[in-house]
Amino acid sequence: MRAPELRGRGWLNTGGRELTLSDLRGKIVLLDFWTFCCINCLHVLDELRPLEEKYGDVLVVIGVHSPKFEHEKDPDALAAAVERYGVEHPVLDDPEMGMWRQYAAKAWPTLNVIDPEGYVVAAMAGEGHAEGLRRLIDELIDEHEAKGTLHRGNGPFVPPPPSDTQFRFPGKALELPDGRILVSDSARHQLVVVDGERIGSGKRGRADGGPDQASFSEPQGMCLLPPDVAQAVGYDVVIADTVNHLLRGLRLSDLTVTTVAGTGRQWRSTLDERPHDARSMDLSSPWDVAWYQKKIIIAMAGTHTLWWFDPLKRTVGLFAGTTVEALRDGELPDVWLAQPSGLSAQGDRLWIVDSETSALRYIAGGVMKTVVGQGLFDFGLVDGPGEQALMQHPLGVCALPNGDVLVADTYNGAVRLFRDGRLSTVETGLAEPSDLVVTQGGDVLVVESAAHRLVQLSPGSVGVDAVRHRVERPVTLVKPGEVTLDVIFEPAPGQKLDFSFGDPTRLEVSASPDDLLLSGGGTGTSLRRRLVLNPAAEGGVLQVVAQAATCDAEAENAACHLTRQDWGVPIQLSAAADARLTLVLRGLEGA
Repeated sequence: MRAPELRGRGWLNTGGRELTLSDLRGKIVLLDFWTFCCINCLHVLDELRPLEEKYGDVLVVIGVHSPKFEHEKDPDALAAAVERYGVEHPVLDDPEMGMWRQYAAKAWPTLNVIDPEGYVVAAMAGEGHAEGLRRLIDELIDEHEAKGTLHRGNGPFVPPPPSDTQFRFPGKALELPDGRILVSDSARHQLVVVDGERIGSGKRGRADGGPDQASFSEPQGMCLLPPDVAQAVGYDVVIADTVNHLLRGLRLSDLTVTTVAGTGRQWRSTLDERPHDARSMDLSSPWDVAWYQKKIIIAMAGTHTLWWFDPLKRTVGLFAGTTVEALRDGELPDVWLAQPSGLSAQGDRLWIVDSETSALRYIAGGVMKTVVGQGLFDFGLVDGPGEQALMQHPLGVCALPNGDVLVADTYNGAVRLFRDGRLSTVETGLAEPSDLVVTQGGDVLVVESAAHRLVQLSPGSVGVDAVRHRVERPVTLVKPGEVTLDVIFEPAPGQKLDFSFGDPTRLEVSASPDDLLLSGGGTGTSLRRRLVLNPAAEGGVLQVVAQAATCDAEAENAACHLTRQDWGVPIQLSAAADARLTLVLRGLEGA
C-alpha cells in the first residue's frame, strides 16, 4: 500500500526541518514506532545502529515516537531521551499517536519498511529483526537500482549541539567504603567518582582494563560485594553494563574493570533456575544489581525477570519471572514483572520497582508481593494507602533500616515514601530522578538524571494534587464469544523456519482481567488460536507472547535467529466487530 504521509507535532534531529515522504523519495525508509520508556524499543535502537552505518547512503531511519506515559508526551522529555539514548536519526514527535493509527501499529516497537517509490513493503513487531532487515534492504537496493528509482546520498539527520556538564544523564549512584560516591554516567559510558576519577574511555564499547582502557555502554546499577567475597573474587563492585548485556567487576585499589557475567549477546533463548556458567550465558539489559541471600540479584529489564549471579561459583540463573510483561504476585519464580529497574535489599526483604507497571514490590520467603501498583496501564501521582496510590515509571528504590522505603518516582519528577502501608510524596519538581542513596552520615542523595546532577533531598511533606492517568492507546474492537487469534509470521528473505529442535513457533496467551478469557489461554506451538471472550466483560487487555525460530536457508553453516514479541492489546468487545484478531510478528506486503 502507499505509505501514509508523515505528520506530527514536530521533528527532532533535522535542524528544524519538517520532512515529508516526497523529501525521502528514492531512499529506503524504515519507520521505528517507539516510546522511550520501553526496553524493547531501546533494544531496537541498538539493533538499527549497524544498519544505519552500513546503509547510510540509501537508508533513512525515522523514529516515530508514540508515547505510553503522560511524561513521554512532554517535548522536552522526548528531546532529552533522544540525546540520552544516542538516537542518530530523525524523530517525529507523535503525541496523539496519529501515525500509530495510520500504520495500524499494535505494539511497541513496530517497524515499517517503505521502498524508494513510497510503498510499504514490510511490517514487523518486536525485536530481533536486524538480519531480516539487512536481507530485505539488500533486495530493495538490487531491485530499485535496476529500476533507476534508488538515489544515493546523505540523509536528513542533523546532530544536536554537544553539551558540557559534569555528568550526562547519570543513572545510578553508590557510596563507597571510604564515603565517596560512585556514579554511573550513563550517556557518557563511564563511571565517575564524585570529585575524583573517571573510569572508562567515554566511548561506547566493551573493553576490560584500567580506567583509561576500559569501556562501557550505558552502565546503570552498581553494588558493593561483602569484603570477604570481594577479597576472594578480586573485585569490589558489580556493575550492570546495560547495553552491553554484561556484568562488570571493578577493583577499587587500581580501578581495573573485568567482565564477570554475560557474553555481550542479548538473551534470546529459554529460562530455567539451574546454574549456568556466568561467562557463557547471554544476558538482556541488566538495569540494577543488589546483594541478597548471598548472591547478586539482577534486575533483568530486557526479559522482565530477576536473575541471580554467584560471584564465588561464577554462575547465573533465573530468580523470578517468566518473561511475560505484566503484574502478578505469588511464589517464585512463577510471577510476572514488567521491566524491573531498581533493587534494594534490607534484612530478609528485597524491594523492587517495576517500572512499566509503576509498581513497588518486594520478595520475602520466596514470595513476591505488590504494595503499590495496579497494572501496565494505570499510573499517576496519588498518595494514600498502597492499594490506591499511584506512581509513574519509577526507576530507583532505597530501603531504609527502619523499614521505610524511598522511591525515585521518575516520570512524576518526585521522591515518594512508603511507610506503614501508605505512600506519600516528600519532594517534587525533580528532573527524572532515577536513584537514591542514603550515606553513612544520613544524607539522602538523589540522582537527578535529566538535570545531570546529584542533589541532596530536602525532606518534608509537600502538598500535591492527586492526578490519575490511564494509557489511552487505541483499543481494538473484537467480537465477544469465539474469536480466532492469528499471529502472522513470514521468515525474512533467505531464511526458513527452523525445525531442528522441534516446532519453531510458540504462542502464549493470557488476559487481564482473568475472566475476560474463558478459553484459549496458555502456551502452545501454533500461531493460530481459538479464543472465547467473555460476553459479560466490557473489555480488558489480551497479553500475547509469540516467537518464531528461523535459520539461514542455503548456508552451509546456517545461523539461527529468534523473533519474539510481547503484546498487551487493549480490546473492547463489540457485537459488530470482527471475530478475528490479527497481530503481525513479521509480514511482507508485496516486497
